[in-house]
Amino acid sequence: MNAGEIIAWHFASRSPFRLTWSDGTITALADAPVAPPKHRWVAPPLVDLQVNGYGGVDFQQDNLTLEELVAATRKLHAAGCGSYLLTLITDAWPALMARLRHLRNLRVQSPELRDAIAGWHIEGPFLSGEPGFCGAHDADAMCDPQPEHIRELRALTGDDAVLLTLAPERLDAIAAIAQAVSLGIKTSLGHTNAPMKRITQAIKAGATGFTHLGNGCPRDLDRHDNILWRAFETKGLVVGVIPDAIHVSPRLFRLMHRVLDASSIYYTTDAMAAAGAPPGRYQLGRLELEVGEDQVVRLPGRQNFAGSALKPVEGVFRAAHMLGCDWQEAWPRASATPARFMGLPHGLHVGAPATFCVVEVTPDNLLDELRVYVRGELIESPAATLP
Repeated sequence: MNAGEIIAWHFASRSPFRLTWSDGTITALADAPVAPPKHRWVAPPLVDLQVNGYGGVDFQQDNLTLEELVAATRKLHAAGCGSYLLTLITDAWPALMARLRHLRNLRVQSPELRDAIAGWHIEGPFLSGEPGFCGAHDADAMCDPQPEHIRELRALTGDDAVLLTLAPERLDAIAAIAQAVSLGIKTSLGHTNAPMKRITQAIKAGATGFTHLGNGCPRDLDRHDNILWRAFETKGLVVGVIPDAIHVSPRLFRLMHRVLDASSIYYTTDAMAAAGAPPGRYQLGRLELEVGEDQVVRLPGRQNFAGSALKPVEGVFRAAHMLGCDWQEAWPRASATPARFMGLPHGLHVGAPATFCVVEVTPDNLLDELRVYVRGELIESPAATLP
């Protein structure tokens, strides 16, 4: 029988409590009858809104198998991620939609995948084709959004949660944002060099997010006017950040948390196949990427970043290290904030799935051990370490 209990410290209240579950569902949350070990904590699962691949599996391949997708998802679970938006990047629109249709067909075959894949993130092809702003995306495949694109995306995804990243400076992008929002699709700005006026128009049309701020732009920017300054001055956006200390420098990371509303920042890995896998060469769609011992993902022979090799739980502890704060302060930005942004169910409460993380932390705020339960079942989780 799938039942049990955990006595630990609650990550938010920092009080001792007991979590009890039965048949994969949380049945009780109560004060702990005895004191738990000093450094054992329970926290809700992480939610990642941008996963391009994981554990050696590239989600951009046309012939992805059910076994590969399940294996990648289990490795994500083992790294603390309870649910995620499977992300597809720029390609010709018919190829992109065929890939999405195939992935939805895989998901419906597995209760495990239906639980874990909370929806879809479509990052492109409606992005800037300018050098630097297109990032590792294929600039030749970029195009302007048309009404039929948005209608097809919604028809194909049904009631699924969908996040669409686009550059508002593209022709007809403002109308596309309004149309997408009217159909229940979340829209996020990204890979953009839009002027402030255009960003303001996008927000009025219903855009509410900014995708991996600090990335999808050239390494060298105009110090007087650039996309970072424009985003910093823009109110009303929920901003995604990659907390690996690589894509965004620690100094810029700290500045973001001072300038932006900290409750409107969420963390994402932007993981590709190399995440949760050894260094080497991996595919991201048609691209062959190289990942060194430093975990930086690059096009061979170039300095441009192309996704990350970050594990979800590592992102939390790297963020805490960069900010000089307790890990408990950083955790919600990788769990509650992205879930709230996408309207996904989340949290530890009676009646919720018994999906949670048991986090063992050293006295100096480093991750020592992670155990992850998914619907009450312990997922095999090797100890994670941080540099």
